[in-house]
Amino acid sequence: MPTSRQRALGRAASRVLLPVVPDRRPLRVLVLAVGLAAYGASIALMLRSDLGVMPWSVLDQGLSRTFGGQVGTWSILTGVVVLLCWVPLRQRPGVGTLANVVLVGLSINATLAVVPAGAGEPAAAAWALLLAGVVLNALATGVYVGAGLGPGPRDGLSIGLAAKGLPLRVARTGVELLVLGVGFALGGTVGWGTLVYALAIGPLVHRTIPAFRLRTPAERAASAGPAAAAAR
Repeated sequence: MPTSRQRALGRAASRVLLPVVPDRRPLRVLVLAVGLAAYGASIALMLRSDLGVMPWSVLDQGLSRTFGGQVGTWSILTGVVVLLCWVPLRQRPGVGTLANVVLVGLSINATLAVVPAGAGEPAAAAWALLLAGVVLNALATGVYVGAGLGPGPRDGLSIGLAAKGLPLRVARTGVELLVLGVGFALGGTVGWGTLVYALAIGPLVHRTIPAFRLRTPAERAASAGPAAAAAR
């Protein structure tokens, strides 16, 4: 039986964090961890291509080049800052949101340690790294979002701004253009990879997110109903 202290901590956590989906929790945590690790690895592959990366990674790379430190470490630090921006927006993170802040950055650093600098030479190798990174990023997004344990901190920022009255597309585009500009000014690489990612990621995640989503029992039952009726 939980103690009164444990129950109090549980109530406090429920006010701060989004509720955890009760269905298949161990599987959801495993899927989340795999997805976030793959997401960080995809960013590292794009970084090693040296052809340009997504806007938030341009910022992390620019901070690393200007102030020193590893790109993944800056990803963690910027994630913490973004998460603090949720407070005035009255957004609640999920367990997956907090894990995203830490695990993606650690995975970036680990993958960069394995994939050596200069791996993107010649040009064919650079494009292979870039395209592999973009595809892996889309798959990883579908996997970690599919776990249903909360949005990433950067996505949540756009959602919070949209909740205050901005159209979601305007909020997301405005934030990413600002981040891209600051990252470029700090020395982050903006190139063909940035454009390829911007054009490809939307259509790709449109397929991967539904494909990997772990449905709740109610959703599974609802989808089984029409199928059973059609079989009769």
